[in-house]
Amino acid sequence: MANPSVMSMPVSSHSQPQTTSVVATEVVASLLAWLPRVRRDLPWRRRRDPYAVWVSEIMLQQTQVATVIPYFERWLARFPDIASLAAASQDTLLKAWEGLGYYARARNLQHAAQAVMARHGGVLPSRREALLALPGIGRYTAGAILSLAFGQAEPVLDGNVRRVLCRVYDIASDPAAPATERELWSLAGNLVQAAPEGQAGDLNEALMELGALVCVPGQPACSACPLAGVCLAQARGVQAERPVTAKRAPTPHYTVAAALVLDDAGRYLIARRPTHGLLGGLWEFPSTPAEASGTGQRAQESLPDFLVRAVDERLGIQIAAGARLGQISHAYTHFRITLHSYHCAWLGGQPGVASYYAAVAWVAPAELGAYPFPVTHLKIRKCLNREAPLGRRLLRDFTEQAY
Repeated sequence: MANPSVMSMPVSSHSQPQTTSVVATEVVASLLAWLPRVRRDLPWRRRRDPYAVWVSEIMLQQTQVATVIPYFERWLARFPDIASLAAASQDTLLKAWEGLGYYARARNLQHAAQAVMARHGGVLPSRREALLALPGIGRYTAGAILSLAFGQAEPVLDGNVRRVLCRVYDIASDPAAPATERELWSLAGNLVQAAPEGQAGDLNEALMELGALVCVPGQPACSACPLAGVCLAQARGVQAERPVTAKRAPTPHYTVAAALVLDDAGRYLIARRPTHGLLGGLWEFPSTPAEASGTGQRAQESLPDFLVRAVDERLGIQIAAGARLGQISHAYTHFRITLHSYHCAWLGGQPGVASYYAAVAWVAPAELGAYPFPVTHLKIRKCLNREAPLGRRLLRDFTEQAY
């Protein structure tokens, strides 16, 4: 049987390497010696209990460390254990996550906490199969919890680790391809198996730290890398070309209109999105995509006229659109939007939710902060705070003309 500590890699056809194999034990020893010198002091590293590791790993998915730190600290102050998370109301949960994005992560955290309370007596399980059965926990998160919190020899493969492995082993195929993904998991598993007993978590942390601080996208800082002597891509001069990235399709862009509907009592109309789907459970000012929606194509209508019709068809109320508050550009994972918001006057009808929204509410401006909003609508709120007197005056003038 071959020695698992030695991973032989094929020679690239375009150049001759200085090295033809990477020894796992050398990689492990170098990383474990390097980590204490560079390890960042992060709040989730000060406590390695399973709940804190779990929360931090979910928050860090597609989110920068500096952004996560204050959210993590506030989250643990608000939900110090699995029981308190499981019992939280939806608004309390989403308000704690407000602005962090990818809100399904928060909902899955709570669903998983509720499952842990029901199935495991409120204790996060230490078995891989049990973790993978929980909502929102995939192979990477399970590996992080098991290695960092329980000291088990389980691999992790996030963006940083993927980039490190693609360079160290000079992987010349797209890491998103299923066959390459399987190869990378195998390589990561080989490394944790080569780590001293109980140090798989430190090794995984070192791999993630290396990708975050040294083996960065584009041009890595090879002169500061503890693996420079064994890195195949560096030896072949192709480190800037790894990982290989497939050509991405153009990102779609959509125009969205939002109605800032003000009633006679000076309250704004807000609506809660359905629990499932994009931004599920969050509140927003009634809005609609202009290109295509349940109201049909916008055709030749102006954006304000389209918004008036869409609000009538979706909520059953009549409004008059006045001055535009502003426009906000925002990028989601797979598309971009430009959001145009308009001061609107309520003319009649009682808002209903029909099938588009889960709930509606008239809310005084000073109370809007109690509701969880997505980032784009948080920006609208900030604009409203700055321009409220102007908006009300413009709206009053416009409404008087409408009547």
